[in-house]
Amino acid sequence: WLVSNAVAGSAPEAVLVGLGAIPGAWLRLKVVNHFEPMVPKKHWGTFLVNVAASFALGLVLALEESCSASRGVALLMGVGFFGSLSTFSTFAVELLNELRAGHVLAAAVLALISILAGLLAAAAGYGLGGYG
Repeated sequence: WLVSNAVAGSAPEAVLVGLGAIPGAWLRLKVVNHFEPMVPKKHWGTFLVNVAASFALGLVLALEESCSASRGVALLMGVGFFGSLSTFSTFAVELLNELRAGHVLAAAVLALISILAGLLAAAAGYGLGGYG
């Protein structure tokens, strides 16, 4: 709901999202590239940033609801920064690459673990923010 409202919102709201997105995307690049030599496949770096961003987005949204945090903070941090820190498109391409390489089981494990860990992380962040 926050993303759709931002798209329909004002120009200052779009600027907030953009200002958050730039450092979020940059940090994703740095983190994934940093972890690439340490993990067996690059997609595990993407997994790490997606789970961390899911937790943080859950936290930001809960804080907006429970503590009356400003909508601007939610747009800047939630939609902008954490939205660009996580990346569904890279996740999808990495799954496709595993499937194209014939690694069906690895792709299935990556998909299942990513979805479950993302949901659990978002729920944990939301729970933490809702009771803070």
